[in-house]
Amino acid sequence: GLKSKGISRPTQIQMQGLPEALLGRDLIGIAFTGSGKTLVFAIPAILRALEMEMRSPVTDTEGPFCLLIAPSRELAQQTHEVVEHYVSYLTGPESRSRHRLPRLRCQLCIGGESLGRQAQNVRRGVHIITATPGRLNHMLNEKMFTLAQCVYICLDEADRMVDLGFEDEVRNTLDHFGHQRQTLLFSATMPRKIQEFATSALVNPVTINVGRAGAANLDVVQEVEYVKAESKLTYLLQCLQKTAPPVMVFCSDKASCDEVLEYLLLKGVGACAIHGGLEQSERHKSTRLFKSGAKDVLIGTDVASKGLDFPAIQHVINYDMPKEIENYVHRIGRTGRCGRTGVATTFINKSVDETV
Repeated sequence: GLKSKGISRPTQIQMQGLPEALLGRDLIGIAFTGSGKTLVFAIPAILRALEMEMRSPVTDTEGPFCLLIAPSRELAQQTHEVVEHYVSYLTGPESRSRHRLPRLRCQLCIGGESLGRQAQNVRRGVHIITATPGRLNHMLNEKMFTLAQCVYICLDEADRMVDLGFEDEVRNTLDHFGHQRQTLLFSATMPRKIQEFATSALVNPVTINVGRAGAANLDVVQEVEYVKAESKLTYLLQCLQKTAPPVMVFCSDKASCDEVLEYLLLKGVGACAIHGGLEQSERHKSTRLFKSGAKDVLIGTDVASKGLDFPAIQHVINYDMPKEIENYVHRIGRTGRCGRTGVATTFINKSVDETV
């Protein structure tokens, strides 16, 4: 399973975090994106679900045993795919004779997809749910399922959840636990709000810190270019020549994304976009086209900047400078992943706030 994903040895966060998570400890993982943290919570979730299924098989309306929460639909989708890959390897039809392990069922619960279908699948009994806070809360409040059997919860990109205003939804989800649970929290930055939340939600957690909290990845060459507002589009075209594709371009809002996309398409550049104004199906399509190499450039807002895993990104361009330094760190974290080097170019001009 690991070899098919090109994984031959564990990363720092995996070496430090997996033993603690497998011991059942509550855990805070501070790591830049691209550090391999997904496996630190996915593998223990799968093993915990297998252990519970062998002890007492899940029946209709029961489950989940494990709950994984991500701030965006794209990240939740990606996490679900990772979990499904390893579940299929361990418990799929071809593997059952080899491992003699019970089959696990996983479900993705996100907005923009059929609520009825998700609820129907959950009612059949599931072991692992990956969800976004909004859809998860709606389903819990409508009593479409309960967390009575859930013993394991992971909050991925917790800083982003707070940034996007999901703190109340996450706290509400935790209120549905009336019993002991193992809680894992992962964050690239640890602002005071996250520290306070972790203190209230986790019990004697072990903290794994890979690199300084909130620090930029050292495998990224960071360049800053002074570009007048009226020259940004033409200079962007030049910038795309700096490296081979794939390239990610970050804009401050949907209108800016659409403007850049239209310009690049007119110039014959294979580009696609991802932002909150697009239908879920369009966002999926853009992600798929970019990931497969069918498109060379992905243009996005900060919705796209957290957690999406495109391991081969050569170049990140900040067409608009983000207002928060944390968002800058997350954006440039798209390149220089998994030990590779990358380039990050940021456009600034006199309209950029000097404090940034």
